[in-house]
Amino acid sequence: MKTIFITGTSTGLGKAAVQLFAEKGWQVIATMRKPENEKELEKLPNVKLMALDVTDLAQIEQVAAEVTSNYDIDVVFNNAGYGLAGPFEGATDEQIVRNINTNLLGVMRVTKAFIPHFRAKGRGLFITTTSIGGTVTMPMNSVYHAAKFGVEGWSESLSYELEPFGIKVKTVAPGGITTDFAGRSLDISQHEAYAETFEKIAGVFQDPARRENYSTPEQVAAVVYEAVTDEKDQLKYIAGTDAQAYFNLRKSVSQDEFRNEVKKIFLEL
Repeated sequence: MKTIFITGTSTGLGKAAVQLFAEKGWQVIATMRKPENEKELEKLPNVKLMALDVTDLAQIEQVAAEVTSNYDIDVVFNNAGYGLAGPFEGATDEQIVRNINTNLLGVMRVTKAFIPHFRAKGRGLFITTTSIGGTVTMPMNSVYHAAKFGVEGWSESLSYELEPFGIKVKTVAPGGITTDFAGRSLDISQHEAYAETFEKIAGVFQDPARRENYSTPEQVAAVVYEAVTDEKDQLKYIAGTDAQAYFNLRKSVSQDEFRNEVKKIFLEL
């Protein structure tokens, strides 16, 4: 039986991934900040819940030591994260630091804690949920893009240095997911100078027609499972029709032409 360690499993994609991997016969170590509130996953066979806050280095190191002492981990799936939308000028320093701490530094910390385990066994896979927002940009998401672009670049560079030890690095880049991300997992910055523009952009994101192209958590979890099991030497997996459309557009035009297309979508209504 193979074993996967997953962060950010309380809702959405993380929870769907736990359910899918458990269904496929994997041992799953499912981590979240407050496992005492989880009532569904604990009922699944071969699922162990653990408390983990990816911004807490001491807890990460303690959990990684405990897990690797008791399990032979095959895959680490970095999934914990949340969005920050709104004008950059309105973002507080606390909002900026917390978002990058969770979305970028948390991934780096968890990965670093498990590298010795994979290196000792001569194999392993790190896979991280990034976002299509780690490859393309949209207005009023600059801090989130900074974190997700950072994860993509860090992952690509890391893949070179870990490959000689039999360790693979992969990313899964979803577009919109039909979860409560916009409510539970989205922080908002505000500034009166940008209020009208932000309202217009938010309207585009919330458009029901746009949401028809979003993926379900289960659909994205299926892409994660494919990436984990296909044994391909492939770094990035685009998940969702909306994400694929943005990715294809970005590849087909210049940077400035892409920016003009984005402005048409979000700003020229």
